[in-house]
Amino acid sequence: LLFIVGTVSCTLFLAVNGLYSASDDVIELTPTNFNKEVIQSESLWLVEFYAPWCGHCQRLTPEWKKAATALKGVVKVGAVDADKHQSLGGQYGVRGFPTIKIFGANKNKAEDYQGGRTSDAIVDAALSALRSLVKERLSGRGGGYSSGKQSWESGGGDKKDVIELTDDSFDKNVKNSDDVWMVEFYAPWCGHCKNLEPEWAAAATEVKEQTKGKVKLAAVDATVNQMLASRYGIRGFPTIKIFQKGEDPVDYDGGRTRSDIIARALDLFSDNAPPPELLEITSEDVLKSTCDAHQLCIISVLPHILDTGASGRNSYLDVMLKMAEKYKKKMWGWLWTEAGAQSDLESSLGIGGFGYPAMAAVNARKMKFALLKGSFSEQGINEFLRELSVGRGSTAPVGGGAFPKIHSVEPWDGKDGELPVEDDIDLSDVDLDDWDKDEL
Repeated sequence: LLFIVGTVSCTLFLAVNGLYSASDDVIELTPTNFNKEVIQSESLWLVEFYAPWCGHCQRLTPEWKKAATALKGVVKVGAVDADKHQSLGGQYGVRGFPTIKIFGANKNKAEDYQGGRTSDAIVDAALSALRSLVKERLSGRGGGYSSGKQSWESGGGDKKDVIELTDDSFDKNVKNSDDVWMVEFYAPWCGHCKNLEPEWAAAATEVKEQTKGKVKLAAVDATVNQMLASRYGIRGFPTIKIFQKGEDPVDYDGGRTRSDIIARALDLFSDNAPPPELLEITSEDVLKSTCDAHQLCIISVLPHILDTGASGRNSYLDVMLKMAEKYKKKMWGWLWTEAGAQSDLESSLGIGGFGYPAMAAVNARKMKFALLKGSFSEQGINEFLRELSVGRGSTAPVGGGAFPKIHSVEPWDGKDGELPVEDDIDLSDVDLDDWDKDEL
């Protein structure tokens, strides 16, 4: 837990240990039971991915429990503490909380729930999804879980998103690609390869969707494409290698379930993904939406544009962007404002009109913040954020216990600032010579 130093009290631990208990009708899901309970189930599932510290999740909890009770025996309702089980949240592309997914006929392709967060809206969506599932079964299109253990050549199984590569097609597809490639080298007679096939195929579909095609899963029949097998020293089957532009291929030595494969693919994706967006605080909505959706929001107060000009400001923003890139796996929010534009916010964070540029890391759930004490540089900020990421660093409560009023301001236009234009004074009627004599 961030911002906790020393011994954590029992009551605090219990308060953040999860939003649901065994006495609820909400089924608690973990990486251990998720595959058996959800993926291999023929039931329709609604699953909430939440974080105990998330205010929106806390407000959803009583509605989610009510919906679970109403749907008991009809639709399964579950919840994943995705803060505790980050690999499971990452597998399904969870980037904010709460995220709700509907697992219907095709358990390998969950749908995002975009409806209201009342029990009525949740129940309506569940019954609508259930009706669709039943109609699909009636028409012969839908069904429950299938192990699908067919070979690549058998034509069975849904392997549409696994890209078949050959000696001829490998280089033009993989070698200079900006995408990340996970390539399985297999032999048709290999039992381990046959066991891997349905996992690889299911993972390929999920990874394609979650990474927008930026991580690709492929397969090479090493018994036919012997040039590739020789080039990459393939000695056993299956062998999985990871190819990234400008780097030597590396062996994948993780687990061989779809969840293991997906988790590694999403890690590779986040390593190559752009940094989080750096937003100027132009309204209350920008501040609230960013800080409510992330465990920490990093807020910088930069000097007035007249003090730095555009080039000086951009150099500060560049430092922030580099740090956002470095810490992007933390999924923090990143914000900035100009000195004086949000003076109430500055005061509440102990910045208050001096020492620019300044930086504060705010935990909106606890309404606590930590201030950058070192230099506003890559080294200084890196040290500050590294301490925060392991739960160290001194903190203070946000002044007033809540964010103050945020003023709506025009976004920076990217230009140097201009001094206000003063009215010209017409001195044509003044006899300066006589004035000088009188003064003397």
